[in-house]
Amino acid sequence: MSRTRLSTYTAPPAEVARTLDALRVQYEVPTAFPPEALAEAEAAAGAWAQDGPARLLADGARDARDLELVTIDPPGSMDLDQALLLERIAPASGGAGAMPDGAAPGYRVTYAIASLATFVTPGGALDTELRRRGETVYAPDRSVPLHPKALSHGSASLLPDVDRPACLWTIELDAAGAVTGAHVERALVRSRARLTYAQVQAALDGAAALPAAVPADLPGLLREVGTLRERQEAQRGGVSLSTPEQEVVRDEDADGYRLTYRAALPVEGWNAQVSLLTGMCAAAIMVRAGVGILRTMPPADPRDYRRLRRIAHALGVAWPEELTYPDLVRCLDASVPAHAAFMDRAAGLFRGAGYLAFGPGIAPAPQAGQAFHAAIAARYAHVTAPLRRLVDRYAEEVCVAACAGAPVPGWVLEALGGLTEAMALTGRRARAVGHGAVSAIEALVLDGHVGEVFDGVLLSERDGRGEVMLLEPAVVAAVHLEDEARGASRLGAGRDSARGSGRSLPVGEAVRVRLEEVDVLAARVTFILVP
Repeated sequence: MSRTRLSTYTAPPAEVARTLDALRVQYEVPTAFPPEALAEAEAAAGAWAQDGPARLLADGARDARDLELVTIDPPGSMDLDQALLLERIAPASGGAGAMPDGAAPGYRVTYAIASLATFVTPGGALDTELRRRGETVYAPDRSVPLHPKALSHGSASLLPDVDRPACLWTIELDAAGAVTGAHVERALVRSRARLTYAQVQAALDGAAALPAAVPADLPGLLREVGTLRERQEAQRGGVSLSTPEQEVVRDEDADGYRLTYRAALPVEGWNAQVSLLTGMCAAAIMVRAGVGILRTMPPADPRDYRRLRRIAHALGVAWPEELTYPDLVRCLDASVPAHAAFMDRAAGLFRGAGYLAFGPGIAPAPQAGQAFHAAIAARYAHVTAPLRRLVDRYAEEVCVAACAGAPVPGWVLEALGGLTEAMALTGRRARAVGHGAVSAIEALVLDGHVGEVFDGVLLSERDGRGEVMLLEPAVVAAVHLEDEARGASRLGAGRDSARGSGRSLPVGEAVRVRLEEVDVLAARVTFILVP
């Protein structure tokens, strides 16, 4: 499957805008910032522009503007949370990360994370509004940001060639990619360049050169470190699914929105490993300190593993008894229809992600074996996206204080207990808008095409009903056997009719389906299997 395949089907911009506006109203997504919150953000940005760097250094922050940090993000991004520097280090690097003489060289990961605590006054109008928003809400036409643009696209963003405050992580790895030391501190940084994933991938593939300000060894080191961390993930039993995702893109030439399937570039996976690495280091620091907030996920139920084994058997996906689920996933190829169908089902294996806050007056720190993130197979914390997610600001401040041997700020301790509920509520809202937007645009791009036949792959089946993934446009929707669909329409009992027929959908196989119904208002489309 190509990296991105555009469909010939488009949704009119005006219809998309009306539909997405209705979604935002339905889920009570905040609109404009209150004047008081906006004024605080603009004042903080102005104060930084006036003498912020000097004040930060006077308060004891590290001057790290000599580091050759760069950001790597999707094209056009302005809310830049992270800047990265990778280095190969000698065995005897000194400090907590030192290795014995004769050991193989390791790596130093320097990761600058935007310091939002520099700009947000605890208990102020902006702080109150941020707790109401929780996280940035993304939709195809526009995003509703967590922070005002004066911060998210300005003074707090790690834009190139400007001085910015950061929580600066220094993580040392041995030759196998295992952590030997981790530390975070407040620092003044200056990014050298704003890169895209495609730029870094092209440089790695020898197809293009990066700007002269970028360290020449960055692409190669990102591959090395990322690959080592993937091996570490495999050893501890973690799982990263790499399946093509539905994306909605604006096509200016066609004056409409299209649905695509997009497979992540290799550099995106390696970059994600650096973020996961930092989150795991943060979790370890907070647990040792006895205060913090972790991202958790319970282990999958054994019944779900048994169900997946049955699905694998039905799809013809070989899964020997001695092969673990994480190892199986790494053997799959999303371009193979049966594998894609299995991976789609496997994506729902781990459910119930949440947050666990602990500390004085909240709860004791988790003990050994507790508070793990099952998909990552380690303790983990959200710390790398504070411009887009509320909880990261608090977790970063716990880690900065713990590494400095200082007390955790009172405003952090006071807020931790309520963060789990706030993030759960705002996270549900963001997910609902994201899923609803895709469903609505699926209906819009297919409106007017009832009766047409499409190629696809069957993802699932139960009682004659299932899901089909169209090859083009990039739609995932309900599908029925024709007799069952007619029976459901005639009797209002599709499942009973299907159960009695003895027929089933060919899960994991390439099929042809006919578009039977489009309900734009309900954001629903239905297909029938073509014999």
